[in-house]
Amino acid sequence: MRETVGLQTTELSKQYPGTDTYALRELSLKVNRGEVYGFLGANGAGKTTTIRLLLNFLQPTGGSGVIMGMDIVEDSVAIKKHVGYLAGDVALYPKATGKEFLDYLGTLQGMKSNAYRQTLEKRFETDLDKSISELSKGNRQKLGILQAFMHEPEVLILDEPTSGLDPLMQEAFYETIAEAKERGAAIFMSSHNLTEAQRVCDRVGIIKGGKLIREESIQTGVQLGGTIFRVRFASPDAIAKLKKADGVKVLNEEADGTVLVQSTDTIARALKLLAQHDITEISSQTVDLESEFIEYYGEQK
Repeated sequence: MRETVGLQTTELSKQYPGTDTYALRELSLKVNRGEVYGFLGANGAGKTTTIRLLLNFLQPTGGSGVIMGMDIVEDSVAIKKHVGYLAGDVALYPKATGKEFLDYLGTLQGMKSNAYRQTLEKRFETDLDKSISELSKGNRQKLGILQAFMHEPEVLILDEPTSGLDPLMQEAFYETIAEAKERGAAIFMSSHNLTEAQRVCDRVGIIKGGKLIREESIQTGVQLGGTIFRVRFASPDAIAKLKKADGVKVLNEEADGTVLVQSTDTIARALKLLAQHDITEISSQTVDLESEFIEYYGEQK
């Protein structure tokens, strides 16, 4: 039976020796096969620590994780056969040419189709004859992307994958992500590029100070980018009833009794549910992913 969950963590935590601060605290998330999950946060929020734990480069302080049904600690060697990984600061063999590097990793990983590697080489306009030490950051990044995708893995773990790419190569990357998703790969992608996340991801999680503080769908269900109603009711009982209603989600309750409500269905249905209660004040606003991000991080991203 095919594993439907590609990657999952349960209260995964990391505390470095000599500090009381957690780099990652009780992270619980799930990425299904055929899904792109964007892991968003400012520098130092815990994105790279999470990725290093998933790949067993770091040992967790607590909690657990599984990739393709295998434990990230006990089965870390077997897991790597199923994973395509791109580091945030990709380190390649400087004396090797691009072709030698890809040939070597292709032998290690095992290729489902050499034709797909050739497709990627053409798409990313890769210079394979120069030594890696001669390549620009953008061209090294392209090689990093190729080695992660070319063996068509079931799980992709990508740390800031479009860093250093020009706009044309970013488009090539988005095409490659779409192909991987179509064939059923589970894709976990860290980023602070908000436009990119809103374009390619099915769901996003926002991490701050090592804690997952928000997780939302982009394309289905409760959507970032949807209409939010700011409402004040005559009775606080209305909020409790709305929390149980199908068709809206209560996002936040403010100190003055105002509540933020987002539609999970049509706007008409949301208004009908709100109108069942005595409203003293109401306004609407459209919130996109960047606004969500700023809400948690402030203007400095």
